[in-house]
Amino acid sequence: MAAEDFFKTPGVRVEVSQVSKSYQTAAEEVHALREVDWQVDAGEGLAIIGPSGCGKTTLLNLVGGVDRPSKGRIVVGGEDLTQANERSLEKHRLNQVGFVFQFFNLIPTLKVIENVELPMMVAGLGETERGERARTLLEMMGIGNKAEKRPEEISGGEQQRVAIALALANDPAVVLADEPTGNLDEQTSQTIANLLISLSTGHGKTVVMVSHDPKIVSIFSKVISMRDGRFVNGGG
Repeated sequence: MAAEDFFKTPGVRVEVSQVSKSYQTAAEEVHALREVDWQVDAGEGLAIIGPSGCGKTTLLNLVGGVDRPSKGRIVVGGEDLTQANERSLEKHRLNQVGFVFQFFNLIPTLKVIENVELPMMVAGLGETERGERARTLLEMMGIGNKAEKRPEEISGGEQQRVAIALALANDPAVVLADEPTGNLDEQTSQTIANLLISLSTGHGKTVVMVSHDPKIVSIFSKVISMRDGRFVNGGG
């Protein structure tokens, strides 16, 4: 299966309007996001840079339908997530978005190919189709020869490639990457960042990556900065 046959879902526009998110702890109310306005066009690649604790991960979780804002509106591909019920958010997470995390999140007892097949199994794809799609993705990531290995038997950079393949398993419109190079050396980090931006430039996906490393985000044509729950240089 060729890449052009695999990726059929185009990227979608993401709109975040006057979004705030607060958490109540035992000691105080924590304001993770403060009236954030932000848009990314369909098929665009965007990097968000900022220090730890500035609200980057919170923002991705809201766009991904993992959490809900305290105030404001989030629209992904025309769907208002702030009005969606739990079942709709579950479908959003399974089909519309793909997450790439810093800590790979692979199941150590499963082979590489079995990890990539998991989201497709949840989506109801048959065994033959799952296997074909998983092998295609691993080939795209340049690690087709690692399909039968377990995560502990491959390098950190290879594990992150598996994690990207897993995120793409159900052909999402939006790819959200949360510090995907945080545990990698500089050369491998650049390779992974290039791979992520190619999903936008080569396959039309909407890609949003957050990082604290200026070198990693420099390959993105659009970069915005966050600090203390706000955008510093604008999100429009």
